[in-house]
Parts: sequence; C-alpha cells; structure tokens
Amino acid sequence: MKLSIFTISAFFALTMGVSAQEQETDSLEGQKVVLDEVFVSAIRVTKESPVTFSNLTKEDIKPRNLGQDIPVLMNFLPSVVTTTDAGAGVGYTGIRVRGSDATRINVTINGIPYNDGESQGTFWVNMPDFASSTESLQLQRGVGTSTNGAGAFGASLNLLTDGFSQDAFGQISTSIGSYGTLRNNLKFSTGLINDHIEISGRLSKINSDGYIDRARSDLDSYFLQAAYKDDNTLIKALIFGGHEITYQAWNGIDAQTLQDDRTFNSAGIYTDLEGNTQFYNNEVDNYKQDHAQLLWNEKISDFWSMNIALHYTRGRGYFEQYKEADDFSTYGFEPINVDGVDINTTDVIRRRWLDNDFYGTVFSANYKKDKLDLIFGGGFNKYEGDHFGEVIWARYASNSSYQDRYYDDSSTKTDFNVYTKANYQLNDQWSLYGDIQYRTVGYQANGEDTGLVDDTFNFFNPKAGITFDLNANNNFYLSYAVANREPNRNDYEGSNPKPEKLNDYELGWRYVSADVQVNTNLYYMGYKDQLVLTGELNDVGASLRENVGDSYRFGFEVDANIKLGEKFSLRPNVSISDNKNVDFFIDRDDDLQSLGNTNIAFSPSVIAGNILGYMPSESFSLSLYSKYVGEQYLSNTDTDASKLDAYFTTDFNITYEIKMNTVLKSIVFSGLVNNILNEKYVSNGYTYLDSWSTPGNTFEVQGYYPQAGTNFLLGATVNF
Repeated sequence: MKLSIFTISAFFALTMGVSAQEQETDSLEGQKVVLDEVFVSAIRVTKESPVTFSNLTKEDIKPRNLGQDIPVLMNFLPSVVTTTDAGAGVGYTGIRVRGSDATRINVTINGIPYNDGESQGTFWVNMPDFASSTESLQLQRGVGTSTNGAGAFGASLNLLTDGFSQDAFGQISTSIGSYGTLRNNLKFSTGLINDHIEISGRLSKINSDGYIDRARSDLDSYFLQAAYKDDNTLIKALIFGGHEITYQAWNGIDAQTLQDDRTFNSAGIYTDLEGNTQFYNNEVDNYKQDHAQLLWNEKISDFWSMNIALHYTRGRGYFEQYKEADDFSTYGFEPINVDGVDINTTDVIRRRWLDNDFYGTVFSANYKKDKLDLIFGGGFNKYEGDHFGEVIWARYASNSSYQDRYYDDSSTKTDFNVYTKANYQLNDQWSLYGDIQYRTVGYQANGEDTGLVDDTFNFFNPKAGITFDLNANNNFYLSYAVANREPNRNDYEGSNPKPEKLNDYELGWRYVSADVQVNTNLYYMGYKDQLVLTGELNDVGASLRENVGDSYRFGFEVDANIKLGEKFSLRPNVSISDNKNVDFFIDRDDDLQSLGNTNIAFSPSVIAGNILGYMPSESFSLSLYSKYVGEQYLSNTDTDASKLDAYFTTDFNITYEIKMNTVLKSIVFSGLVNNILNEKYVSNGYTYLDSWSTPGNTFEVQGYYPQAGTNFLLGATVNF
C-alpha cells in the first residue's frame, strides 16, 4: 500500500512537480558566484561542465537543521541513502551515493581533504552541528571533476564554510526532541570592521540518548574564523573542531531480536561474579578533532586569480571496551596460579587509541578570458598516525604491568596530486571540457592485522566531455572520466589488495524554465578490481571489502523542480540502477564456487524521494518529505538471508518566522517530525559466513541496524 502511494506521488511529481523551500537550481541553470566561493571554484562545477551534480545552500538546509548530522540533511538528494548507528540522526551517521559508501566519497572542506587518511571514511560525529557553519555544499555523482584527496568512486562532496558577513549579528538556537535530544548553539559576527575585517564564530552542544539502548551522544563543537578582504584579496583563518563521546552501537542485532526488541544493544554486556547480566557504563567512543585552515585568494589581473591554503588537523581519542574472558596472550600476560588453579584468561577493560596528524597545502590558479576557462591546481598532504592499545583494568593480572601498551603501531601516508582542467566555448552552443590529473600515494604501516605495508601508487586520471546548449531552456552533456583509488587500511587485513579503477560515462539533459527545471542523466560506471563491501565487519565495527574483478553500475537518474502556482512546489527525484559483480566467485567450505553475475552489496536498484512544499506566506512554510529505498543485499552472494527489505519513510517540516523591529530582528520556530508513518525499517546491516560452530557446514549470520519510528525535533532561533 505504501509503495503504491509513493508510486502515485512520484508519478504526479514527475508530470507536474518542484522544490519545497525554493531550493537552488544550480544543477540546471548555474548560480551567481559570491566572493567566498573562490575557495571552492577550482573543484566545483556549473551547468557548463559535463558533470552530474546537486547543490544545497544554507537556506535549503536551515529548516531541517535541528541537530541531525550532515548526511541525514542530504537524505533527499538523488541516489542518496543514509543510516545512523543510534537510529535517530545524532551520533555516528553514514551515507551512500549510487551504492558507494563513505570511504569511496571524496569529501573536501573549503577545498581541503576531509576523508581520514587511512580508513578513507568521513566521520561527521567528530564535527557536530557543522551544518550550522556550512554556507553551501555540492554533491557530484560519479567521478566528477578532479579534486584533492582520495579518488571519487561514487561521488564527491565539497563544502564551503560560512561566508563573511557585511553586518554584525548574533544568533541563539535551541532545539529539543525525542530520546532526550537537546541542541544549543550560539553564533555571532562582528560584521565588516573598517570595510575589511570580520570575525565570526559558533559554539554548539548536542546531547541525545539515541533510539537504540544506551546509544547516547555527548557532542561539543566550535567554529571561529577571521576574514580580511579588499578589492583583490580575500584571506581567511579558520579553526574548528569537536569532541564526541558516544556509547557504542555498532554491534547490531540478529533477526529474532529485531522482532522481539528492536532497541537492544549488546555493547558492553558482561556477566558479573554473581552470574548477573550487566552492561559496562563506559563502553564509549571518545575522540577529539581540531582543524586549522589558512585560505588566501588573490586576484592578480582581470584574467588571473590564485588560491593557496595551508591546513593542519589534529585527531586523538580512543574507544573503551569491557572484554570477558580474554586470553592473557592477547595482552602479553603470563599465566598465573590462583588457589592452585592456572589462570590464563581474564576480564579486562581496554582502550584502543588513535593519535594522528594531517597537514599540507592545496593550491590553484585560474585563467579566464573570452571563451577559455583554465584551471591549474593540486596539493600535497601527509598523514601520520599512531595506533595503540592500553589495558586500564584487569580482573586477574600477571606479574607484568597491565597498563603497558599491548600493541603499538604506526602509519604514514603521503598524497600528492596536480591537475589541469579547461572549459572552452566553441560557439554559443558547444563547449568542450578536458581534465587531467596525476596523483601519487605512498603508504607505510605496521600492525598485527595489516602486517608490514609499504606501497606506492601512481595514478593518471583523465576526463573529457562536451556540452551542448540547444537553446535557453535545454542543455545536453556527455562525459568520460577515469578514476583510480588505493586500498584503505582495513583492506590489508588478511589480504594483499589491489588498487581499483573506474571508467565513468555520463549522458545528461537539463531543462530549465521559469517554473519547471528537470535534470536527467544516464550513467555507466565500469570497475576493475572494485573493492566492494563484503557485508562483514572487523573487531572495531568497520566494514570489510574485497577485490571482485569486473563489476559495473548502470543507472538512470532524474530530479525536478516545478512550481505549482505561488504557494505550492514539488521536488521529486528517482534513481533506477543495475549494480552487478561479473562472474562472482565465493570460497565456501574450501570449495571455489561460481555464482555468476550477482548484485553488489548495499546497492538498491530503486531510490526515490520527493519534497512537497506549501508556503502560504513569506514567514510560514510547510514541507512533506518522502523517501523510498528498494531492497538491497548485505553481501554479494544474492542469498535471501542477506536481503534487506525495501522501506518508505515520510517526514514533516514546519517553520514560522516572527519579524521584529527591535533589538531582536526575528524569532524562527521550526518543527520536524521524522517517519510520521512509524515505519519499522532497517537501513543498514552486516553478514558473514560462519562455520566454526559446525565445521564443514557454512551458514550466514546477519546483523541489523534498526532505525527510529516516529520521532520529533522542535527548535527556536533568535536573531539579533
């Protein structure tokens, strides 16, 4: 029933439908570039580039920005699927685009790489409430244009932080919601001082108990920037970061528990000396991350401009675990004798630490004259990381000190890239695009899981395309792009992974008029040695991958903006795809079996969304958000046991602004009800083959991450 309702809604939207909240239409008709956007201009695209993309601005994000993470706020963009460990959008969150997880999505902030150097993931929990300091973001699907950092194998996401403000302002925001969620933040700006200098900042605090048992979050963050501008120069110095303490919720639950107790969390479970089941109260992830950026843009002449940025990121923290009956040998303990009984296992509380530094520079120069728009750019970045473990308590300890580090690993990664890209307008209708990037990566690591790693990768990534403007309303593009990508740290666990290669073909049509905008594209992404998710997790909850030889993603995407009179609007999007491993083999019970072509894990063939908006006045708006995600597999084996059911969710958003002529400029009230139909759905999970309990009889074990039912957030923002 829900699917048929959605189908009717989507059909209506596609035939008549456009944006609630008057979202930007950059993907169709471009956007006026403001001064701050020079910091991302080298890696962003417009309709004159043959790249598939979507934009969100601060105004688009604002109505839903009540404390949930950036991936959740992006949930209604085309081909996007999101998930949260705690179930309600606060804490650890994840995103997939075209079936590719966060380790394959290149993320930059002001043009500076944000992906973790080793895992290649993006952990938004380390920067809580960062959406409140985001001016705009652009999501490029597919390979996209050359950028800094890891290669884009599903998408690239670049964020621009707050622009400078001409006028002084202050802002206080508070939101409360289900599961004890509370968000408070304070923002300010001095406005331009002497027409040249501005200082602005933000402080945020978010707490939530989470939908899942004990999946609480205690999050703090800050953002401070100083800006200087004159006719030819814009300089920004930024420091921002956060501290997160989240109770672990990465274990998931089995199918029976999903039916009986959806919110159960096994993290921290143990049995005390009296035989009672207990939960350790500090089974937490505790991590701090601080960023410093110095950005400088200079207009050299009427035709030349340049950007250079220096950056440094400091990360440190641990996750703490209670482990029952662990072997002494794991920690280098010697067996002991207690009352005549040999003891070689013990309960322990351990901390597994990360301590890392990431620093470097990115740069670009832009020449723009007449029909030629030419960009040179690149960057050099270095990651240095330490991994070590400490036992902070043991029920039984040998004569060695249990507070010594029981492992102590290190890693270093260097990343250098240079690129040249050009857009040349042949005439009023035809434009040519070319983009060439050279990237070299060096990675050295040591560890029990990875062994000794000393790899160097050299990648050549060409891109080319053509754009045709049929008339003022219709725009067509065709592009071909190559991307290469190195394995991440987890890929080295028990294997010798290969780098992967992607050939991406994009064919698109954009239509724009005063009331209707439509963006459609057809894509084919052919992979060699793709590192696909196996469905398994390692002992710290990270997803494992393996090379699968040949694979592909073939799909069609459409999104639209259509105004329905002065007050109503719709913004639908639909993605239909076929995602396959070619001639997939599996080792089952020491027997290599061919499964033929199988579906790539975590790649639903249908993803659709819709936003219905109603704005009876400039100060009052109502929006209804719908999202459908088709069935998907947790592994690459196409077994029924590894299949996640399709789901359909609907959210309701309301905003009302009271304008004033006093010291207070306005008060904005916001309300968000997520999953108003109370759908009992699962957006993520894992699976692995188990044979240890019944040798010779391999079977699949599944785990699921249920998401919250109906829940709400209410907020108020005071502007002065």
